Amino acid sequence: MTDLREGIEWRTAPAPVDYAQALAEMETRVAAVQAGTAPELAWLLEHPPLYTAGTSADTAELIDPRFPVFAAGRGGRYTYHGPGQRIGYLVLDLGRRGRDVRCFVHALEGWVIAALARIGIDAFRADGRIGIWTRDPVRGEAKIGAIGVRVRRWVTMHGFSVNLSPDLAHFGGIVPCGIADYGVTSAQALGKPHDFATFDAALALSLPAFLDALSCRLQNEA
Repeated sequence: MTDLREGIEWRTAPAPVDYAQALAEMETRVAAVQAGTAPELAWLLEHPPLYTAGTSADTAELIDPRFPVFAAGRGGRYTYHGPGQRIGYLVLDLGRRGRDVRCFVHALEGWVIAALARIGIDAFRADGRIGIWTRDPVRGEAKIGAIGVRVRRWVTMHGFSVNLSPDLAHFGGIVPCGIADYGVTSAQALGKPHDFATFDAALALSLPAFLDALSCRLQNEA
């Protein structure tokens, strides 16, 4: 079997990337991956402060549009992006990785959870609640990461965001992901601050297990 861990471009943006620019670059890369003219991509970046609206966004959940609002085209509702938040955009070809969107989302959640464990944060999935959760001594169960994806002709777009040290007050302009009964937290708020380089290294170490989980259907069929 072909090693599906080979050929993925790992890119880290050295400065915040404009959201519209990032969306355009993803669109271009998706088309190139579909055409077989470019490799798959794992792109780690940061955005200036903004809100994005997923395909299920309810305008009643946009409480205070203090930052620019973008239609993202991904699944989900309103999400905040801004400084101190690590974002991972994935352009992966599920056509060669099992064609299982549910498996992809589950594996993506597991990847983020595994990377957080490597920096000392116990995170988990919560039944009926989208995203990545942890226990905050002040806020109780709180969201530390968001998942939002789109799949076009079996090639993925968008991905995840993880709160390392964003200004948590900026989430107050929306109902994050439509979940009003729980708050948000960050590595910094948990007393476990880490820079991007440390978390990126944790993601890189956990990448092989993510890709193995993503291709589990192919392994079962081999």
